[in-house]
Parts: sequence; C-alpha cells; structure tokens
Amino acid sequence: MNNLAKSKISFSAMALMLLMLVTRFHHFGSAIALPDASLAVFFLAGLWVAQARVFVILLVEAALIDYVATTQMGVSSYCISPAYGFLIPTYAVLWWTGRYAQKWPAFSTSDLLRKLAAVTVATTAAFVISNGSFYVFSEKFTDMAYIDYFAKTNQYFLPYLTSTLIYCVAIVAVVKLVANFVPQLAQAHKSL
Repeated sequence: MNNLAKSKISFSAMALMLLMLVTRFHHFGSAIALPDASLAVFFLAGLWVAQARVFVILLVEAALIDYVATTQMGVSSYCISPAYGFLIPTYAVLWWTGRYAQKWPAFSTSDLLRKLAAVTVATTAAFVISNGSFYVFSEKFTDMAYIDYFAKTNQYFLPYLTSTLIYCVAIVAVVKLVANFVPQLAQAHKSL
C-alpha cells in the first residue's frame, strides 16, 4: 500500500471518528445539534477503511462518548442496560455491509443504488438488533408484549433510517466532489 493510501486511511478514519464525536450525543438531533451519525460512520468505515482495528477503535470511541455523556453531561442513561453489548452486532452489520459494498466501486447510478439499498437493509437490520435486544435484555419491558413494544418503537425507525441515509449520501457526494478537484483523493477512494 502506498503512502497516499495509508494517509487516506488515517484521514478517513479520523474524519469518521470526529463525525461520531460531534454527533453521538443526540439520537435524532435537535434545533442546535445534528442527529447521531454513528450508523453512517460504521458503514462508511467498512466501505473506505475496512480494517478490523478501526472497527474496534470506533466501538471504543462510541462507548467512551456514551460514558462521558451519561456520567458528566447529564444525558439520560436509560439506554445503558445489559442490552448495551448488542451495539457490537448492530454496528458490525453496518461495517460488514460497507465492506461488502466495496464490490461496487464505480460512481455509476447502478453502483450507487446498490450501495444505497445495502445501507438501507443494514440500517433496518441494525434497528431490529438494537431494539430487539433492548426489549429482551434491558429488563425494562417485563410487562409489555413484544407486539406492543414494536408498535411503540416503530415510530423511531424512519428517523433512524433517514438520518443514516442522509449522512451517507451527503458524505459520499462531498468526497466525490472533492475528489474531482484532488485526483489523489480519487485514487485513494476507489470505492467511489
């Protein structure tokens, strides 16, 4: 791997880590905060970086942000439960899907639609894993039937999916635009 490709990996990983750092505090965003980009970060890390150590670093970063947010910044710890460990397979689905999507390297309509479909399916799977595990393992819904829980949490699916898709599309578009002006970036990001 040449030095440019190595620096691209470092730059891409750092940029994705920074994006997660500045957005992870609010799941759906607010008037003054962007929605959580973690799902898009894991997908794009799989697509562009695809190193297992980066996946682990992103997991550790997510846990540290959550720890600081809940212990130092007054963010509710309601979601911290025995189900928290299921964020690993939740994010792994997105990361592995990003790796799988590398097989569509062109910036063509068909390859972009395949990537969009892949991230949509992966985000849906991530939603089912994270919410299903929270229902089963959080010990907060012992008196609620799963169908009632599903009906109650289903309202969060569209924002969950939409924010992930918007981040992925916007980031890929920006990277592609910049790559048009910086040919070395286009070389490093062959999956565009």
